[in-house]
Amino acid sequence: MEDNLFDKLKEMTGKFPEKFSILEQQIDIKLQMEYFKFSKKAKNKSSKKTPLNLDTTDLYQPELTNGEIKELLVRLAAMDNPKAFRIIENYTKNGKPELLDWAILAMQENKMLLESTLLNENQVFISTGLGGKGVMLRYFIVLIGLENNEFIDFQKKLITSEFDFILKANQSELETITFFDNYATLLVLIPFEVPIQKIFRTAVDECNQFGNFLKPNFLITNVKVLSNKEIKDFVEKNELPDTDKLDEFEIGSDNPDEIPE
Repeated sequence: MEDNLFDKLKEMTGKFPEKFSILEQQIDIKLQMEYFKFSKKAKNKSSKKTPLNLDTTDLYQPELTNGEIKELLVRLAAMDNPKAFRIIENYTKNGKPELLDWAILAMQENKMLLESTLLNENQVFISTGLGGKGVMLRYFIVLIGLENNEFIDFQKKLITSEFDFILKANQSELETITFFDNYATLLVLIPFEVPIQKIFRTAVDECNQFGNFLKPNFLITNVKVLSNKEIKDFVEKNELPDTDKLDEFEIGSDNPDEIPE
């Protein structure tokens, strides 16, 4: 993925950065896709149902099943009314914990609908499993030591300082860094207009000037935080190729025709 994400999105949508909305929360990709498919079907059937009365709609009725609450949230999300947004927002704070992510997705969808109406233009929704902040997407990165030995203290300090410096120089943020065995894992926030691979290749090259102890290839994903076992299994099965591994991000919008199947 040599081209930066910003250029790809702009090419696809013809829009400028301020038109993008990034989902900040970390929500499982499978649940996101379930929500978008459910939402698309609900919109296609909405004309056959009586519109919800926002003054009487109550998501806390004890007789409601989780499935019924999910449907109500999706129907509320499709309503161009600030009252609907407040009902959904309240449920994200006081609803069932197991439906929190679903409610957050509904709130995001409704927010985009309201903004689209207010600004008289479609909004582009970017969602990944790891979420983001502002105009930054969150990525999980795995660096691999050239040897099977654990990193020594000097190498740990060097990796931390070099990556922190280069990320800050690119308006990015290092959230966490963890070392185990001969791996280093990082959780970072990077603006989507910044070329990701270039940053990490530069940082790896800088570290390797002091002993050549990191493999030039690395793993990047914005789908989820991998467990130690998943990392080891992935590296053993794939034997990371010379190019970096970047999992796909998911893109949705307030236009149901643009939501992936």
